[in-house]
Amino acid sequence: MKTTADPVRDYLAAVEREASALPAGRRQELVADLAEHIEVTRAEQPAIPVGDILAGLGDPRTIAATALAEAGVQGAAPAPARRGKVHPLVPLLMLTVPYLLVILLPDVYALRVGSGIFRIVGGVLLCTSVHWRPRQKVIGVTAIGLLPVVAAVLWNETTIAPAGELPALVGNLISLTVIAVGSVWLWRSRRA
Repeated sequence: MKTTADPVRDYLAAVEREASALPAGRRQELVADLAEHIEVTRAEQPAIPVGDILAGLGDPRTIAATALAEAGVQGAAPAPARRGKVHPLVPLLMLTVPYLLVILLPDVYALRVGSGIFRIVGGVLLCTSVHWRPRQKVIGVTAIGLLPVVAAVLWNETTIAPAGELPALVGNLISLTVIAVGSVWLWRSRRA
């Protein structure tokens, strides 16, 4: 789907496209009603992001299917609401817990390999989840998945870091803090 800089226009175009089986007058009325609702909500509650207003209206396919069913158009049944098949806690746990285990048990090679696989799957689940917006997904995968690994590789495989257990502890604590803050932020910013 092509997108423009105006998410409202994109949303209304998607509703109009999905409701193409409606008579032209009813379809225009549906789009006009939605546009008016969006405009009124934006005027009354300017602090709410446009994306949240659109998410509150629902999926354009569901709106169109409901309008088609109300109009008695053949074969129109309300489309099921899109729900995430994976609970939002699953990708967060898959990205964080394996990293913690590797820090606690650094000498177990199989744990390192398994941890890497779990973290990759967690990143994929996060990126394909319906619970976060694309920007949040990029920030989450970067903060929770990539930064700690890059920092650990730089710390352990180069001479950038000073030798000794205290610097390693400080490095691990910084990585854990980034992971914890990123996970809490993702959890709080998820869609209901």
